[in-house]
Amino acid sequence: MKKALKIIGITLLIILALLVAIPFAFQGQIKDMVKTFINQNLNAKVEFSDVSLSFIRSFPQAHVSVEDLVITNFKPFEGETFVTAKNISFDMSIKELFKNASEDPIVVNSISIDEALLTLKTDALGNNNYDITKENENENAQATTDSSSGFAFDIKDYSINKSALTYIDEKSKTQMYITELNHSGNGTFSEEKSQLDTKTEANVSMSMDSVQYLNQNKIKLDALIGMNLKEQKYTFMKNEGMINQLPLVFDGYVQIIEGGQDIDITFENPGSTFKDFLAVIPETYSKNVENVETTGDFKVKGIVKGKITEETIPTLDINISSTNASFKYPDLPKRVSNINIDTSIKNTTGNVDDTFVEIKTLNFKIDEDVFKSNAVIKNLTKNMLVNANIDGTLNLANITKAYPIDFDKELSGILKAKLNTSFDMNAIETNAYARIKNSGSVNISDFIFSSEDIVNPIQINKADMTFNPESVSLNSFDAKTGTSDFKATGTIKNILGFLLSDKKLQGNFNLNSNNLVVSDFMVEDKDASETSNKTTSAAQSMKIPDFLDCTINAKANTVIYDNLTLKNVDGTLLIKDQEADLKNLTSNLFNGVLALTGKISTKTDTPVFDLNIGADGFDIAQSFQSLELLQNLAPIAKILQGKLNTVIKLQGTLGSDFTPNLNTVSGDAFAELLTTSIKENESSVLTKLDGALNFIDFSKLDLKDIKAKLDFSNGQVNVKPFDLKYKDINIVVSGSHGFDKTLKYNAVFDVPAKYLGSDVNQLLGKISDPEVNKITIPVTANITGSYTNPKVQTDLTSGVSNLTKQLIEIEKQKLLNKGKDKVTDLLGGLLGGSNNGTTKDSATIKTDSTKTTTTNTVTEGVKNILGDLLNNKKKKQDSTKKQ
Repeated sequence: MKKALKIIGITLLIILALLVAIPFAFQGQIKDMVKTFINQNLNAKVEFSDVSLSFIRSFPQAHVSVEDLVITNFKPFEGETFVTAKNISFDMSIKELFKNASEDPIVVNSISIDEALLTLKTDALGNNNYDITKENENENAQATTDSSSGFAFDIKDYSINKSALTYIDEKSKTQMYITELNHSGNGTFSEEKSQLDTKTEANVSMSMDSVQYLNQNKIKLDALIGMNLKEQKYTFMKNEGMINQLPLVFDGYVQIIEGGQDIDITFENPGSTFKDFLAVIPETYSKNVENVETTGDFKVKGIVKGKITEETIPTLDINISSTNASFKYPDLPKRVSNINIDTSIKNTTGNVDDTFVEIKTLNFKIDEDVFKSNAVIKNLTKNMLVNANIDGTLNLANITKAYPIDFDKELSGILKAKLNTSFDMNAIETNAYARIKNSGSVNISDFIFSSEDIVNPIQINKADMTFNPESVSLNSFDAKTGTSDFKATGTIKNILGFLLSDKKLQGNFNLNSNNLVVSDFMVEDKDASETSNKTTSAAQSMKIPDFLDCTINAKANTVIYDNLTLKNVDGTLLIKDQEADLKNLTSNLFNGVLALTGKISTKTDTPVFDLNIGADGFDIAQSFQSLELLQNLAPIAKILQGKLNTVIKLQGTLGSDFTPNLNTVSGDAFAELLTTSIKENESSVLTKLDGALNFIDFSKLDLKDIKAKLDFSNGQVNVKPFDLKYKDINIVVSGSHGFDKTLKYNAVFDVPAKYLGSDVNQLLGKISDPEVNKITIPVTANITGSYTNPKVQTDLTSGVSNLTKQLIEIEKQKLLNKGKDKVTDLLGGLLGGSNNGTTKDSATIKTDSTKTTTTNTVTEGVKNILGDLLNNKKKKQDSTKKQ
């Protein structure tokens, strides 16, 4: 007995070892088999990380698993992913592994697909990305089971787990997204007649031509389906479906026919209470409807019958109705009552373009507010036609008190509307106003609006609009935001295009404000209180809304921007593509007039501007104390008193507070100073100049009618030479400075000699020549360092020395010329004085004593002249040494 048990144990171990080891021997064959099947059947790039085989996992069957499958399309969808799957598993008889796939079909008993993502796409030309199977020359109706295919299916069960499907038809502008898909089924596909038991759960979203019909609606279907494989007919035998929480039962069949499918299905909700209507709404919005109190009925009933082909769809007759219903959520104070719904979706021809929705009645009441509406929507798949009527009053605050919907901000306000509109979507897209028929009015009062596009909530006290065929007249608009108020009137050209499609909001508006604070429209500071009611994040800057395409003629009594208070603001703004174009914007500022033209753009993450700024009669002290830009362009100007005219052209970027980032600013400026004086002891630069050039009182500079040009970029200001004057001293200033207050300037003073000290003035007195008094020398002051700690160096000492040498030379030449004249006169008297008008013969020869006297007189005269010259020369040399 022990021996028998031992033999059995060893045998089992051998079998187990073989079950583990044999798959490794067949691993290569399995991979080759999969590759052969792919190459024979698919026209696409297929990749997978591994193919494995196991005899133990599904014993006595073999288990084949393909890991990380990726199928990528060829042209015309080249590079696009068609399908991915984490794992695809096949269970089959072990003997199927030994078949030659090219000769005998391989029978697969079950399939499991995990985490698959399938994308089905049809482009605008009608090409399908799922047309990837290779055509067979001998292809016939039995292609799925003959030897050419390599595989046959005898599936007892299959499953698709945690998967998703995307369907995009660019031609019909249809999109469908199925997510969180779990589907399983079991049956026998090899029998001519059998039953398939299926279970399906998924979330479904669907839109057609930008109209959202389903949005993450939860779908559930448990169906027992009768299968007639010979006739390819599938019949609903026993089933129950759920759309969100609305139960539905189905009856009928789907049959595969040549060129499409034949469908005959009826469905309805088995119950009839109004709670079923709430169940249609996604649970995210409707919350738990189990404890909701309802009255009245609700019925959904439909028939879908006909053929689906390339040219036709089944006819539709779907009706939704409710009479005198109501509901009340247990935790909310308000009841919605008098609900009447009569809606149908129909198609009587089988032509997809003839499908229409008719909302005959959609009425309800909250408190005493009654809201009524009806509409007909035709031609759903092409140029949709809409004819709608709205008539009613709605207290917006009651919406959240009657229905459990969450808004970022609490709604409030009263909406009154009596409106008829008739249009087609193409007319809206092309602005064909003749085909847009609007009439009626809409009034809003005490409404508070919040959005990510604005920083502070806008409180609309009153808005009154009249709808006309081609436009909407904004008769009145009275609103506040923060501490700002504004009123507007105007015309809106395409409000339906804005509301129903991606069109811009076009219009012309007249805006008036008593007080407009720009910070009310700005981003909240990062350190601001968390309790602020601002609705944008601290990391965002103000953006000009991209949906605006309008002209605004604005007037405001007061506009507060940063630390500036602008009065009597008047101008025009053209807003388009997130840009504001300022036209002739004027204001009273700093006791003068400010004029602005240019553009501000928020297209990029960092806003940019390009502006021309004109200032007429600005008070210099006020403007340079208040404007950081002016302080950086001319820091010394803050010590001035008087009036300023300037024109500044500048470009740069704006910060989150919509003020210029000075390090990015570039441009040029022209400035003119009028009736200007200097505040004493206000400038360290002038103090240093006073110490270096004591002959000038800089507080008495003549600054009248000064004109200066400058340009700036990268935080550096370059000042072109401009002229100043102090008494009869001309001054030329030029150089540059940085926004960091560093200085690099030259001031050249054309100084008359009389200002250069007593020694120079003594020389001028000796020379005693009016022309000499006109002599000037250039004195250059180099100003460096910073505005708060300047350094001043001059060449005054060398200039005075050179001037002294020049004056000595002039005096020397003058004395030499004077000495020569004296000698000439004396010699002339000596030599020619005895003639005295008589002839030589008549001259009297003087005695020796006379000769001696005459000679001594001439010699003494020459000595005196030379002595004067020498003495003067010595004095000049001494004077020079002193210098």
